[in-house]
Amino acid sequence: MELKITTFYCLCDDFLISKGWRDDPQCTMSIAEVMTAALTAAAFFSGSYERSCKFLEQHGYVPAMLSKSQFIRRLRRIPESVWRGLMSQLAAPFHESDSLRIYLADSFPVPACGNIRIKRCKIYQDECFRGYVPSRKEYFYGLKVHALMTESGIPAEIFLSPGSYSDTTSLYDFSFHVMPGSVIYGDRAYNAYSVEDELEQSGVHLNPVRKKNSKRKYESFIGDGISFIRKRIESAFSVIKQRFPAHIHAVTSHGFELKVFLFILAYGIEKAML
Repeated sequence: MELKITTFYCLCDDFLISKGWRDDPQCTMSIAEVMTAALTAAAFFSGSYERSCKFLEQHGYVPAMLSKSQFIRRLRRIPESVWRGLMSQLAAPFHESDSLRIYLADSFPVPACGNIRIKRCKIYQDECFRGYVPSRKEYFYGLKVHALMTESGIPAEIFLSPGSYSDTTSLYDFSFHVMPGSVIYGDRAYNAYSVEDELEQSGVHLNPVRKKNSKRKYESFIGDGISFIRKRIESAFSVIKQRFPAHIHAVTSHGFELKVFLFILAYGIEKAML
């Protein structure tokens, strides 16, 4: 635990220094410490900022800990670009390696509440957040996490969408900032020939599991290999979802989405440490 907390801080501090980030001289708690407390909450305290802050203060990691309200305000002021930049830095060594670059794309649902409580949900109040999970044959109300991961399970790119958005539609929202020669594997929902052709022009190969009526079928052994490789991202999603509490406590949609992002980022840092 001590090693992970120290790693969280070192990564955040080094990243902020590399980007020229400077804290206000009057701040008693640096942005790197605020980020560390948030990541520690996601990694060890089911997303509870209060428990994380108390632990870090009591064990001397952050002696000048802010009050709960001050901490939340400082956390909300951190730009989204900082969190996404930190995630991109984790995957950078993989992007730049000389070995075959294999990526996996998929999505998983994150319920904001149970279906029976939809009318009382204050975070999201629109029918577009009601989604369907075919594998479970059940509906949920919340968000979908769309992720592009490295072969070893390190998140390279993620974004959130309302639960009703299909994977096929969301495929167009990926930026796919990967090196030429990379191969991206996805499930049947990613059969979008226009995206495939566009990526091919950049030297990136999108190889989804083909539908039965697909006009671009693979040889049988290639299709079996893609299905086998894709199980790695399903395993990564299982580990990430195990970290989620039964109910992610949040007052606003921004707070809910930030906690979801932090769970995935904390997982990615731990994977990168292995």
